[in-house]
Parts: sequence; C-alpha cells; structure tokens
Amino acid sequence: MQALKTVFTNTIAIVTFILVWELSARFGLVNTMFIPAFSTVLLAIAKLLISGALVPHIAISLQRSIGGLAIAVAIGIPLGFVMGGWFRKLETALEPMFDIAAQANPYILFHVIILFLGIGEAAKLAIIAWICIWPVLFNTAAGIRHVDADLLKAARSFGLTRWSLFYKVVLPAAGPSIFTGLRLSAGYSFFLLIAAEMMGSSSGLGWFLINSQENYNIEWIFSGAVVIAVLSITIDSIVKYLEKKIIVWSEPC
Repeated sequence: MQALKTVFTNTIAIVTFILVWELSARFGLVNTMFIPAFSTVLLAIAKLLISGALVPHIAISLQRSIGGLAIAVAIGIPLGFVMGGWFRKLETALEPMFDIAAQANPYILFHVIILFLGIGEAAKLAIIAWICIWPVLFNTAAGIRHVDADLLKAARSFGLTRWSLFYKVVLPAAGPSIFTGLRLSAGYSFFLLIAAEMMGSSSGLGWFLINSQENYNIEWIFSGAVVIAVLSITIDSIVKYLEKKIIVWSEPC
C-alpha cells in the first residue's frame, strides 16, 4: 500500500511539472526561444530517434556508464566486506586512506587521470569507477557492521562456520544497505559521465549536449536533458527492482 502511494505521489509530481512546463510555454509565460514547450521537445526527440541521430549517443553513454559502475561494484563490494569489521587489521590500515580518497574532487581528478590515460575510453571508465566506488564501499561496510547482533548469536548457536555465517546471514542482512550504495552509484555514474563527455569526447550524450549548445539548438539541448533524465530514472528503477527480487530471495530466516 505504501509503495502504491509513493508511486502515485511521484507520478502526480511529474505530471504536474510537465503540465506547468507545457502551459507556461503555450500561454507565453516563458520565452519559447529559450524554453520550448514540452510537446515540442518530445517531437524533437522522436525526430532524433527516427533519424538515428540520437541512438548511437545513448548506446555509447550507457556502455560507458554501466562499464564504470561494474568496475566500481567489482572493487567496492569486496572492499566493503573488508571494511565491515571482519578483517580488523586491514580495516584499521585502509580506513584513513579511503576517507581521504573519497573527498577528492572528481572534476579535478579527471584532469589528473587524463594525464595518465589520455582522453579515450579508459579515462572515462576510470573517473566513473572512481566516483561510484565510494557509495558502494561505504554502504556495504555500514551494512556489514550493523547486522543485528542477536541474529549473529542465533546463527552461531547452530554451529555455522565463519564463512557460512557470513554468506548465509551477514550478506543477506546487509543487502538493503548494499543496494542503497548501488542506487547512489548508478545515479552518479550517469551524471558524471555526461560531464566527462562534455570535457573530452566526440560521442555520447554529453558531447551531444555541448555540441547542441555550441550550435544554439535549444530543442536538442532540452531533448538531450530529457533523455538523460529518463535514462537515470530507468536505471534507478531497474536497481530497485533487482533489490526487491534479490533481497526477498536471499533474506535470512
């Protein structure tokens, strides 16, 4: 019931925003030279998709975003396990370094990465992975640390080994926190990618936006922005769906 209420509220908010946008443009409350009507933007998106001008940029951006996120997950979740209290010596040694590294400004760091990796795909994947790894790592560690102590005691009373205890009890119990990190990182991966593509690329949605701006094509600018928003919402929805399926399936009894 609560989930349906949330969906209904979010839908009303989005519909209201779109109506205000459309009516403001139609009734001359805003200058359509700078803010075209929402229907005009949708028509521009349809034309771009039909002509094939936008699809390659969407595919390239998704490939980069998912690739960087996958690298972050592959590194961040194991490190989160290490930082979750099961390996005390490693946690003590690594925690100060991770705390400092997580504060590094990604936009400044992007220039440093370019010096070593150039402006190709490797640099884009590296900067996306860098910004995405911290939410995954810290939320995984927090989830491991805050597993119910009574649940652990009950599991130990059944004689579970350390590995079995971790795999069958700790990991499922920490699942919601891990997925919170994944959702945050999924959002970061896409928005930082757009910035990276604006700074050094000849393809992708970021490049599409900056190229549209340079050519003063307002409809294409808004089209790119709407597509980015839709893709971000879609990615977040997919992660939420996976969370519900996986958490329910692996939930400790």
